[in-house]
Amino acid sequence: MMLHIGLSPCPNDTFIFDALLHNKVDTEGLQFTYHLEDVETLNQMARTGQLDVTKVSYGAVSELLPLYRVLDAGGALGNGVGPLLVAKRLLTEEQLIASPIALPGKYTTAHLLFSMAYPEAANKVFMPFHTIEDAVINGIVEAGVIIHENRFTYAEKGLIAIADLGTLWEIQTGAPIPLGGILARRSYDLALLRKINRVIKRSVEYAFQHREHLPDFVIQNAQEMSHEVMNKHIDLYVNNYSLELGTTGRAAVWQLLESTLGLLREPVGSHYEVFVD
Repeated sequence: MMLHIGLSPCPNDTFIFDALLHNKVDTEGLQFTYHLEDVETLNQMARTGQLDVTKVSYGAVSELLPLYRVLDAGGALGNGVGPLLVAKRLLTEEQLIASPIALPGKYTTAHLLFSMAYPEAANKVFMPFHTIEDAVINGIVEAGVIIHENRFTYAEKGLIAIADLGTLWEIQTGAPIPLGGILARRSYDLALLRKINRVIKRSVEYAFQHREHLPDFVIQNAQEMSHEVMNKHIDLYVNNYSLELGTTGRAAVWQLLESTLGLLREPVGSHYEVFVD
């Protein structure tokens, strides 16, 4: 069976899915053709059901439940991994609320966490995540929310962190931060969903077992990153929750989904099973 799978070119995704995509593990008869896109593009593609299996922002999941279910394996969730709000200078909350703020996509978890921290901020400018640093540096926006590898580069470019949105979430909830998850079509029967999850978990296990080397797939798609930044990226975003959400991870995802209730006509999960059991 051929499945269309969407993932980002970021090192955590290419590290996790390398073995699955390149026949390094048993895929139990499943075949995959992959689409590499920015996570906000993946969010948009999932909204129209274009992909069979896909990485998405957890901030987008609540609106995707009619089409998809959340898999346990392959996602990004943890402590100390959240988005950072950065600027060239310290800003008061009043200045932030009045200023244009760059965000990496309307449906991203970063946008959701920013909105929870600064509900009155309305001057939002959405742009690809990798352009936000330069937008702040060049004065196009006053501040920006950065994700992924930009956590490791903003300081050397003269920017300062105004707020750690992940830390604010952890303080408020006591839960790890659900950043991005893996979804599969709701129309698939439970046996197929479980098989897809097993294969992804097997791919993560293989990646951990061969951690001493960066796969070529990671290096080829790392967008001019140094090996040091690639490794830091993987070490930060790929962990035991990438193998399996478990009770703690599922509870954290549920808390984040409930944070979007104000955007929904009906409560999360009122008609749909969220996870694959």
